[in-house]
Amino acid sequence: MELMVLLNALVTRLLFVLHSLIGVWRVTAVKKEPKYWLLALLNLLLCLETGLTLKFKQGRGYKWFSPAIFLYLICTVPSLWLLEIHHGTQYCGNDPGAVQVNVSNQDFNQSRDSSHGSEGTDHHIIQTAKVFVNQLSTICETVWTLALHQTFLLLLVVGRWLLPIGVEITRDQLSQLLLMFVGTAADILEFASETLDIEDVRKNYALINAILAVWTWSMLQFPLDLAVQHIGCKPTASTRRIPSLLLCRYSAELWNIGVSLFIQDGPFFIVRSILMGHFRIFNQMLVFFTAKNILVVTLQLYRLAVIMLDFRATILQKSRKGEVSCCPCEPYEASTHATADQDTEMKEEFVAFPPKEESQAPSEDQ
Repeated sequence: MELMVLLNALVTRLLFVLHSLIGVWRVTAVKKEPKYWLLALLNLLLCLETGLTLKFKQGRGYKWFSPAIFLYLICTVPSLWLLEIHHGTQYCGNDPGAVQVNVSNQDFNQSRDSSHGSEGTDHHIIQTAKVFVNQLSTICETVWTLALHQTFLLLLVVGRWLLPIGVEITRDQLSQLLLMFVGTAADILEFASETLDIEDVRKNYALINAILAVWTWSMLQFPLDLAVQHIGCKPTASTRRIPSLLLCRYSAELWNIGVSLFIQDGPFFIVRSILMGHFRIFNQMLVFFTAKNILVVTLQLYRLAVIMLDFRATILQKSRKGEVSCCPCEPYEASTHATADQDTEMKEEFVAFPPKEESQAPSEDQ
């Protein structure tokens, strides 16, 4: 089992490094400047994290936070920023790309034919690899950028699945987290591709930076595991305060609401509203996703109101019994204990005051 943990930890981080290097390669090829290879040095942080995790945690994860996912964001996001900014000044035509791909296919066939007369298979493999790399270079820049966005989000979900979990999170919680990440990744990809593909947005450099900043801000939720883990509370003096009790009981729910309002749907709604209200940019998909963001924000506020009302009712019920000391971490545990206490009180009252037997009616003889 420890061997599998070690293998999963190494393979996942290797995939992160390879994807990050592909992004750096694309930036270098687009910018035509070798200095951008310095972005590859960011992967040294991921290598350092790998060594520390293997030494101190035996390859397993940390509580509430994944340093590997966070460092993967640091290694990959700068490359995508540079590609999107460069994409804002250059456009890709379909005909030139198709001509270049056809030429590459001819080169591939020629190299394959010439390899039959070569001395060995090594030369054939090298020539095939060179032709394959040249063919990849002829792919349209916009296709490369979109593919990097898609594979980036897929690797975040798959990588979080493959990374060994710690003792603080269960398999059930991990599955819930992965399902939420799949929906979150789809929304983030739709936001980036749908807004940055607008022609009027591409002409505004400041607007591109603002959209990329919101996109980067939304990516910060992936390294965190607070959406499925409750914060434990201990019976101390600080846990008797109302905010501590609320955070103890509804930590996961409050985190989900906060992510939606301040990291994802809230910022997305603000950006789309600015595009429609200030820049007068309208299309069918932009209006639809704006309405979707409004609906999600409204439902999250409704959920927050329901939580506050339920918490207030629980506090009032416990204050009458003098039990406001510490709140259970599971939301439904309190109601179970409350029901058990009520059953106990009813039994005690039944023993102390048994029901009176109905007096028998006097017989006719008496």
